[in-house]
Amino acid sequence: MQVNLRSFKQKVRHNGKQLKSFLTKIEKKAPRGLDQLTQKLNTEVWNEVDCLSCANCCKSMSPTFTKTDIKRISAHLQMTPAVFSETYLEYDKKDKDWVNISKPCQFLNLKSNMCSIYEVRPADCAGFPHLTKRKMTEYIHVHKQNIDYCPATYKMVEKMKVLLG
Repeated sequence: MQVNLRSFKQKVRHNGKQLKSFLTKIEKKAPRGLDQLTQKLNTEVWNEVDCLSCANCCKSMSPTFTKTDIKRISAHLQMTPAVFSETYLEYDKKDKDWVNISKPCQFLNLKSNMCSIYEVRPADCAGFPHLTKRKMTEYIHVHKQNIDYCPATYKMVEKMKVLLG
């Protein structure tokens, strides 16, 4: 299903704090079967959200680039890792991560919302939005952040809130 970014951002402004509070409640006292519920809702969410109609993550966030990512992507682009890093990345001293120097991502085609390095994209991108990456309670801090950027995360938490109250 197509994502309307304007509508999504309005929903976040209106409901984002409530959904984050709900996640905090879940984090403190996880209901039984939470991980199984997350798996079930994950399937539902991806039947309802079309990433290519959105690409808000690529437009407004930056993945972290591991050394392995940098080696793989630079080889794909026929550059040395040093030249790739100097050209596209900056080192975030606070978080100690390599991140994009620009937003939207320099590898995003803004007309098609497709990634020009999709087959070698950073692991962080490949796993985004990390809905079922770990036990739900161990990754709630990430979901709280991603509610603001990702309609799939927003929808997942919204569905959980309806079911779990």
